[in-house]
Amino acid sequence: MIRSKKLSKFSEIKHGFFNKNGGISKGIYKSLNCGIGSKDKKINIRKNLNIVKSKLRTNSRQIFLVKQIHSNKFVYLSKNSNIRNRSIEADAIISEKRKLPIAVLTADCVPILIYDNVRKIIAVIHAGWRGAYKDIVKKVIKYMLKKNCNPKSMTVAIGPCIQRKSYEVREQFKTKFIKKDRNNKKFFKTKKSQIYFDLPNYVKKQVKLNKVKNIDQINVDTFNKKNNFFSARYSLKDKHNDYGRNISIIMIN
Repeated sequence: MIRSKKLSKFSEIKHGFFNKNGGISKGIYKSLNCGIGSKDKKINIRKNLNIVKSKLRTNSRQIFLVKQIHSNKFVYLSKNSNIRNRSIEADAIISEKRKLPIAVLTADCVPILIYDNVRKIIAVIHAGWRGAYKDIVKKVIKYMLKKNCNPKSMTVAIGPCIQRKSYEVREQFKTKFIKKDRNNKKFFKTKKSQIYFDLPNYVKKQVKLNKVKNIDQINVDTFNKKNNFFSARYSLKDKHNDYGRNISIIMIN
């Protein structure tokens, strides 16, 4: 588990970016697969989620998750909210509920954790290229600002994900982003006629556009096997028919 140095300063929250170590799943899901939507045995996934809860040191009955669909949709949990776990299709969660861990699952996409230490609101975002392109990060932060959060009291941690040197894309992918904004050129690099995309810094730009300056970027490449993260792209390269998911989680005590 990796913790953000900036988020770790706040004793009233708990958080973590988990890799694939420390669970009980077998085979291509070895070992801490938290992907409820994967083809792994459901009992193993439930046990892995319980391991995550114990490492987070929470007595919560559940970890609140959504059905992720690579969108720009989010769900808001007020203090009295009783929305059921995984009952909503979305890719981000904003919450004021205490003692309820909220989380997203990734396997190369960018996990983002947010905390406003004055308003005591947390958020978690799953930002793949589709969600990032559709401005999910900006949408979540703008909603938090509507809820009286302040950019000066917000801390954002951008977690382990696929880094530019590992993220090969096609010309039409690059064209799509540059058509949206000519300034997006800087997130692409061509090396030996192959194009590479810088997803984490594209996401960071969206955070900065909302005047949030307190950003912790964890530059760990999920595609690099040495880092022990589940990677959809590496699984595809190895011709596996599925892959495990990493969990990124935050909670107000």
